[in-house]
Formats: sequence, structure tokens, C-alpha cells
Amino acid sequence: MVLLKNYLSFSDQVNILKTCRDLGLGPGGFYQPGYREGASLHLKMMCLGKNWDPEKSAYEDIRSMDSVKPPMIPAEFNQLVEKAIHDSRGLIERNHKTRNAASQLPLMSPDICIVNFYSATGKLGLHQDRDETPESLKKGLPVVSFSIGNTAEFLYSDERDPENADKVLLESGDVLIFGGKSRHIFHGVKAILPDTTPHALLEETNFRPGRLNLTFRQY
Repeated sequence: MVLLKNYLSFSDQVNILKTCRDLGLGPGGFYQPGYREGASLHLKMMCLGKNWDPEKSAYEDIRSMDSVKPPMIPAEFNQLVEKAIHDSRGLIERNHKTRNAASQLPLMSPDICIVNFYSATGKLGLHQDRDETPESLKKGLPVVSFSIGNTAEFLYSDERDPENADKVLLESGDVLIFGGKSRHIFHGVKAILPDTTPHALLEETNFRPGRLNLTFRQY
């Protein structure tokens, strides 16, 4: 599990915001997801590549709610993911004086991206990302998470108990990666800290106050 602080450049953050806003207004864009029992998630969601249905806890090629095919993942997003994994490997090797970072953090080619927008009251309970293929999960192919906008209180733990979970602040531009032995960690968003989006980002994009989070994975 690796946290790259302030990793995404200002221009990368602007590009990601504007691209997601354009995609989010088109077919397969943002919507209010819910669970099978009728409860709504405290966020807006859009999927790229494949759609993830929270009611079924499964991926699908066509979004069942409106029969729309999700937009493709922009190539520049995938390039940023690949670079982040390579840089994380370098960090592991330097900090732990090892040369086998590739086995600890496998490379992956994302074909899924879940984009969540959290408002000031947004949150997400502790959960595991485990709906990818058994092969992907067995290999420990990482989840790569981009944070843009307001700061999030991010929880992570080996068990589904928020009282015993560790907490880290994910700020605008941070990239979090968990793969290998950490691939099945429980994680979630406890709270969004209001008015923490960098002012320059607000001015450049006219971004609606909140947090944009992109999580990439390989099916």
C-alpha cells in the first residue's frame, strides 16, 4: 500500500476534472447509485470501461439502468496510472532496500474506472474491492486511486470495524495504491473536509465544491 502525496500535477488535475465533467454530462454519466435494499450511496457515480452495479455487486458491459455503454477510459488516465505504479515500485525499493518491488506491487492495465463525486456530506462505509475476476484478485493487481478537490478522511483496516481502522488524509493530487498483499484491505471514506480544494483549482475549473475520486482496476 503506497501513498504518493501531491503526485498529480496541477495541469493533470485540471485535465481530469474537465474530462470527467464532460463525460459525466453525456451518455453513461453521473447518477445516484443505490443498493438492493433501497438505500442510496452518499455520492454520485460514473463508470468508465465497464459499469459496476452496486445492487448486483457485479460488473457489466452495458449499464442495466438505462442500457447505455459506459464511456471508455481516456488514454491519458491510463498513462498516469502506469507511471504511478512504476514510481511506487521505486519508492518501495528505496525505502525497503529491496529489488523485488514488481512482485510486491504488480503492474496492471486498467479497463475499469469508477468515478465518485462526494459532496460535503459524502461518505462511503468500509468495504473491500472484490468484484474483479478471480485471476485479477489472486495476482493482487492493484487498485489505483486519484483524489481531486476537497480532502477526505480515508479509513483502512484488515477488518470491517471503523473503530479500529487507521486513518489518513487524502488531499487534492494524492494517489493511493493498494495491491499485492494489501489488495483486499477494507477501506472507506469517513468524511469530506469542506473548503479544502486548492483555490487555484477552483478558479481554473469552476469546480463544484466536493471531492472527485477515480479508482482504476483491471477486471
